[in-house]
Amino acid sequence: MGMGGRVTAVLGPTNTGKTHYAIERMLAHRTGVIGLPLRLLAREVYDRIVAQRGPSVVALVTGEERIVPERTQYWVCTVEAMPLEIGADFVAVDEIQLCADPERGHVFTDRLLRARGLHETLFLGSDTMRGAIAALVPGASFVKRDRLSTLTYAGSKKISRMPPRSAIVGFSVENVYAIAELIRRQKGGCAVVMGALSPRTRNAQVALYQNGDVDYLVATDAIGMGLNLDIRHVAFSSTAKFDGRRMRALYPQELAQIAGRAGRHVENGTFGVTGEARPLDEEMVDAIENHRFAPVKKLQWRNAGLEFGSVERLVRSLEAPTSNEWLTRARDADDVVALKALSEMAEVRDRVKGPADVRLLWDVCRVPDFRSSSTTEHAALLARIFEFVRGGKVPSDWLKLAVSRIDKSDGDIDAISKRLAYIRTWTYVAQRSGWVEDESHWRDETRAVEDRLSDALHARLTQRFVDRRTSVLLRRLKQKETLVAEVNDKGEVMVEGEFVGRLEGFRFRQDASATPDEARTLRQAAVQALRPEWHLRADRFYNAPDTELDYTEQGGLMWGTTAVGKLVKGAEALRPSVEGFVDEEAGPDVAEKVKRRLQHFIDRKVAALFEPLAAMSRDEALTGLARGFAFRLVEGLGVLPRDAVGEEVKALDQEARGALRKHGVRFGQFTVFLPVLLKPAPTRLRLVLWSLWNNLDEFPESPPPGLVTIPNIAEVPKQHYTLSGYHPAGSRAIRIDMLERLADILRTKDSRAGFEATPDMLSITGMTLEQFTDLMAGLGYKGEKGERAKVKAAEPVVPELPPSDQPIPEEVSVLAPVPAEPVAEDAPVEMEVFYTFTWAPKPRFQRPERGNRPQGERPNRGERPQGERGGEGRGDRPKREGGGGERPQGERREGGKPQHGKPHGKGGKPERRDGGKPQGAKSYESRPPRAEKPIDPDNPFAVLAALKAKS
Repeated sequence: MGMGGRVTAVLGPTNTGKTHYAIERMLAHRTGVIGLPLRLLAREVYDRIVAQRGPSVVALVTGEERIVPERTQYWVCTVEAMPLEIGADFVAVDEIQLCADPERGHVFTDRLLRARGLHETLFLGSDTMRGAIAALVPGASFVKRDRLSTLTYAGSKKISRMPPRSAIVGFSVENVYAIAELIRRQKGGCAVVMGALSPRTRNAQVALYQNGDVDYLVATDAIGMGLNLDIRHVAFSSTAKFDGRRMRALYPQELAQIAGRAGRHVENGTFGVTGEARPLDEEMVDAIENHRFAPVKKLQWRNAGLEFGSVERLVRSLEAPTSNEWLTRARDADDVVALKALSEMAEVRDRVKGPADVRLLWDVCRVPDFRSSSTTEHAALLARIFEFVRGGKVPSDWLKLAVSRIDKSDGDIDAISKRLAYIRTWTYVAQRSGWVEDESHWRDETRAVEDRLSDALHARLTQRFVDRRTSVLLRRLKQKETLVAEVNDKGEVMVEGEFVGRLEGFRFRQDASATPDEARTLRQAAVQALRPEWHLRADRFYNAPDTELDYTEQGGLMWGTTAVGKLVKGAEALRPSVEGFVDEEAGPDVAEKVKRRLQHFIDRKVAALFEPLAAMSRDEALTGLARGFAFRLVEGLGVLPRDAVGEEVKALDQEARGALRKHGVRFGQFTVFLPVLLKPAPTRLRLVLWSLWNNLDEFPESPPPGLVTIPNIAEVPKQHYTLSGYHPAGSRAIRIDMLERLADILRTKDSRAGFEATPDMLSITGMTLEQFTDLMAGLGYKGEKGERAKVKAAEPVVPELPPSDQPIPEEVSVLAPVPAEPVAEDAPVEMEVFYTFTWAPKPRFQRPERGNRPQGERPNRGERPQGERGGEGRGDRPKREGGGGERPQGERREGGKPQHGKPHGKGGKPERRDGGKPQGAKSYESRPPRAEKPIDPDNPFAVLAALKAKS
């Protein structure tokens, strides 16, 4: 651009409206060019101008993006991409103080010296450039603009105490990601802005912040270059950065450039430090607050008069020194380093034949190293591009393969960022005129791939660093809006469409994946939204039928499949209390309604299942000992071991026992119980009530219903079996009612001479013979094993009876032996095992020798089963005709002792001899056998009965 027109330097701190002023001035001219320091800012300004003038007259030119309509009037560019020879009426360069930047300063200095508009030129930047511009641009005028708001130092703050609408600045990708992760856990999320992001990703991230989805922004120093964001506080996580060569402290003007992003337009802002950054000293704070910095003394410069006669001459021209005291030769930039590396490659030197090749080589060397690879790797890529372009153009097949390898949206943030850096290289190449075949296609294709990768990167950044659920709820809570909660049939709670947890009964279980800081927000939002739901649910629960409620074997109270409370110890065993599971936030009304409904349920359940006990306790007819024993049964919840209440049973007379039997009480040989309370439902509740009353931590579980026997586990207390309705005996425990039925049969057997197990005994217990032997051993019986030949008896045949006046022949007489089936002599004999059971309890003391026993002293017969004594312990047998009710256990008849070892006669009384006294205690074997009663041949039923008994 030629020299001409007026030159104005608009200088001042940040937030003075310089960029806005430049846009207004450019639109006041017919044509114009504005150069901006970042492609992100260039895109923002482009969008603003397009909104005012339309896309048909506005061009956007950056290294990787080129939108140039045919009727372009206004060019928005990065400083490096500014067209210098188009003769625009207006030219502006933003952030002109970057002339002193070691990396890019020579580009800004070149624009300061050579970029001019035909009618007007503006240089925008810091007031520190006043002296340099005055010296290098004669005739330039200066306009000073003051900051529209106040900037104040706020000191050091922890991340957890960072105010909303804050930007935290880091100077490396790792540092930015670490801060963003911390903010996500503590604040619900943040947006991430870095210079390496594509414009599409950056705009999406900025939108998250500007729309209020998140209240925090984590960024590199890219936000210091003119990005207009709604930031109230800027916090530095570090005050030093790596400048490409070394770690160095940030200059005061660099800190001020970034801190100035706080407080936009007329709203004041603050700045400070966080994390491990040391607090700023007073001198630094004063300089930033009052915008007083040392003026720029040296500008980075590189010779613009390049010579393309040869590679060596080009390098020498780039390294040419300057004599101007305001300028200093810039260190070798990436393009110069790449040129020197390529010039040393033989295959590249061989292809450079003239000035045109040197110029092309220089253009290739200016391809930025977006991948941040090593010098050798980057040089190898440039050499390949130069080979293609030197011979014609980059082949479409080769470019298609390179792009297809990159066009993948899967992977994490680092993988997508790397692919995005690679596609930016090919986007830059496609933007160069004449470098690729079908330029329009490849510009669109590389842009589409970059957009897809940009969207994927934005999604990964949001997924990793933004908890949308927490951020949405925080925004609604902050705005004091009414939150809407939905609870589905699975109990999942959705607040404003976000899953926050589950409602289990009347307790809210928030999402376990939330961090502690997120959890507070989730609970606050859920509690506010669930208040109406709790009251509605409490009403439904209070009106629910008892069939929807139940209790567990550990004392829990359930509503369907949801725990809503538990049983606790009450004033009596049969009057437990309840405790509802209700969150405190639900309120006392809901808690009281739940507790009242649970108490009604358990009271009705106890009254229904233990009605016999309640009726017995209310019966005023029970007096004296009977009433006391009824109290013991209520205390024992309907089941008492006989040995524990033996003395009390003995004390009960027949009238008292009869009164108790009217209520269903059965006085068994081993247990006193109410049979109706042995059913599964009362048994299950009895175990729970007893465990509550005895303050057990873990309740015994009731056996499965329908089992006659269950395993007898040594670690389980015997009382637990009794409460479950079982009596331990051997390795098994048998059901109480079935044991009493077995005891009734055993009382008819001679336990001294021995007896065998009958099919009825095995059927009652549901055991095999070996299992039954173990059970009998547990009951005090000794089983002696034996073997014998198994004999098959012939089926009895009823003979034809002779006339009544003739004698019965011997072969028909019931006294004649029943013939057995003939067995062949050589046939194998089938053997069967049998057990003979005798009463064999452990002796209570050492029995004296028979010869030394004192005269008249009876031998110790050992402890016999209660049912073996005549007239006592016979269980609940019906009264005999003519009186003689049940006597207490061990009670003797007057004038004698209970009879042993012999079945009782008719009516259950022992036979009497010698004037009605009970028969003496003689052994069964010493008695003479009874004579057989004659059979009346005229009575066919008697004959059939005799034959059946004999067989």
